[in-house]
Amino acid sequence: MPSYGWLLALSLAALTGNPPGAVANEQTERNCSLTPPYLPSTAVNTTLQLKELRALMSPLSISAYIIPDTDAHLSEYISPRDARLAFMTGFTGSAGTAVVTPTKAVLWTDSRYWVQAERQMDCNWDLKRDVSIMSVAEWLISEVPPGGEIGFDPFLFSLKTQEDYSVNLMSSNRSLKSMPANLVDQVWKERPSIPPGGLIRLPDRVIQRSWQMKVEQIRSQMTDSPYKPTALLLSALDETAWLFNMRGSDIPYNPFFYSYTLLTMNEIWLFVHMERITDELKVYLNTSCDGPLCVQLKSYDSVLDDLKMYVDQPGIKVWIGTEYTNYALYEIITPEDKLMTSSYSPVLTTKAVKDETEQQILRDAHVRDAVAVIQLLMWLEKVVPEGKETELTAAKYVDTCRSKQKDNRGPSFDTISASGPNAALAHYSPTAENNRKLTVDEMYLVDSGGQYLDGTTDITRTVHWGTPTPMQKEAFTRVLMGNIEISRTIFPSGTRGVNMEMLGRRALWEVGLNYGHGTGHGVGNYFGVHEWPVGFQSNNIPFREGMFTSIEPGYYKENDFGIRIEDVAVIVPVTTKYGHNYLTFDTVSLVPYDRKLIDTSLLSSEQLQWLNSYYETIRKLVGLELDQQELHEEKDWMLRNTEPFVAPGSSASVSSSSLTLILLTVTLHNII
Repeated sequence: MPSYGWLLALSLAALTGNPPGAVANEQTERNCSLTPPYLPSTAVNTTLQLKELRALMSPLSISAYIIPDTDAHLSEYISPRDARLAFMTGFTGSAGTAVVTPTKAVLWTDSRYWVQAERQMDCNWDLKRDVSIMSVAEWLISEVPPGGEIGFDPFLFSLKTQEDYSVNLMSSNRSLKSMPANLVDQVWKERPSIPPGGLIRLPDRVIQRSWQMKVEQIRSQMTDSPYKPTALLLSALDETAWLFNMRGSDIPYNPFFYSYTLLTMNEIWLFVHMERITDELKVYLNTSCDGPLCVQLKSYDSVLDDLKMYVDQPGIKVWIGTEYTNYALYEIITPEDKLMTSSYSPVLTTKAVKDETEQQILRDAHVRDAVAVIQLLMWLEKVVPEGKETELTAAKYVDTCRSKQKDNRGPSFDTISASGPNAALAHYSPTAENNRKLTVDEMYLVDSGGQYLDGTTDITRTVHWGTPTPMQKEAFTRVLMGNIEISRTIFPSGTRGVNMEMLGRRALWEVGLNYGHGTGHGVGNYFGVHEWPVGFQSNNIPFREGMFTSIEPGYYKENDFGIRIEDVAVIVPVTTKYGHNYLTFDTVSLVPYDRKLIDTSLLSSEQLQWLNSYYETIRKLVGLELDQQELHEEKDWMLRNTEPFVAPGSSASVSSSSLTLILLTVTLHNII
């Protein structure tokens, strides 16, 4: 799916009508200019929670209170119990910031969610169509009196967020005030509890490095650091999950559990909800001993007190990754000479490079995942002409197909199933209010992924069941050219993704087209579908052998159609004529592209050769899996859609005689 580092500035006008599923004749967006105001049935009454929040603010002498959209681990996906922004505003989008003053309440969000916000918020709230901290700060300066303090929960601010607010407020005589307790939590009487279910350890067959080996590997990096840290603090949920080869179920779509870890040269402190640790896990973690490879279990809620106790000792220096350490923990590590920082912790940078076992099982997961996507595309090809299926039924179908694959643990994100103008919204997902029927007259984009015990998948395919327009066909082909150009690139080890990102855009730029989201993101082994710090953005780390990244250029024509082609690839060594230590990408997503959307006259001979080689790989790897699952119809569909292309300038189709020869060759090969 598209990474969230870039925001797609696309209008949501396509959703402003009465979509299928909406109440008949009901206006779908609020109108606060009327007397009385008009509110659709989807709007949430927030009068009570605002009144109670303001009552808490008054004795604290704060002029405003900021409500971010994240949790204490700065996670992209959050648990329902951390959805404070949704509770206060009624708005359920994944990106936004709210501010409440004694008289006003305002939400900032980006263009993906403007219409959604107008449908879900009541007239207590104003909507600001922006996401920048500068915009929030300028509004605060205009509303908060000089000398006023602005409250915030330091657990929900990153170091950079706190710094950006402070810089923008610096010369205004307004300041931030760190609050010891979250005010929204005090108002939220029915706040969801931590999801039920304990923690699990990964089976030995899917790991190469034990947690003890990983601890020693990270300690070695601490020893080698010239700054000589005495401890490493891990705050991101995937850091602790990776270190201990354990998973949980606290976050939707992500197999993580609430936790922190403090790793010293002689001790390991794991902060976790104690009731979730079974006797079996205590044995696994060596909790009954006191040595350097024995885990000391501590209450999740004691992290501040225990960290302060550790920092108060002499000769201490704590290493943190600034991207995922919240400001509350940062505040504890003082003075500055007790702090060592890097953008990412050594756990995140080490985790980014998969070992041999991780690479192989992640490849295996993508082969099984390809079967599910092929089943979806084959089914849609049959049923869409009948006019009965919708974006929602397609999304449910691919989830069902994945659920039948070995070691599947559910989807890795909410499936993006979008047709026609909905596909022009890069992060659209169907709901009862905006769901559309699928037809042969429109483009269809499906971006979906699965969580498997051995890997996380993410793949996007765009198809057309009728006759695409020349512009649609050219745009699709140029998106495909961008995908291929990155995929076939050879580059020195240590090259940054941002330095080759334009290869995904060049074919589009040549005709004045572009896209507004990121070109790729890291993917993990049963982790988050967006796994930092790998990718093509300026704050991603250099590429090295063994990293996995998505490659996903696109194009979106407002109110008309959207195109994205997304594959996951692993970085592998390549032999060159003269140089050594060079790398390239090996695509592990194995689903064919829609043939009728490919204009081979635009492809270079090198691009066509890459495409045919990719199709040969699909036939070999996915064909074997389809045989093992006895999915004969699906295999026939795959073979038809991976026929070799002939030459630049020729049709994507092949003659009937050539087709007969190809199928005969494949049949004989299978018999032999």
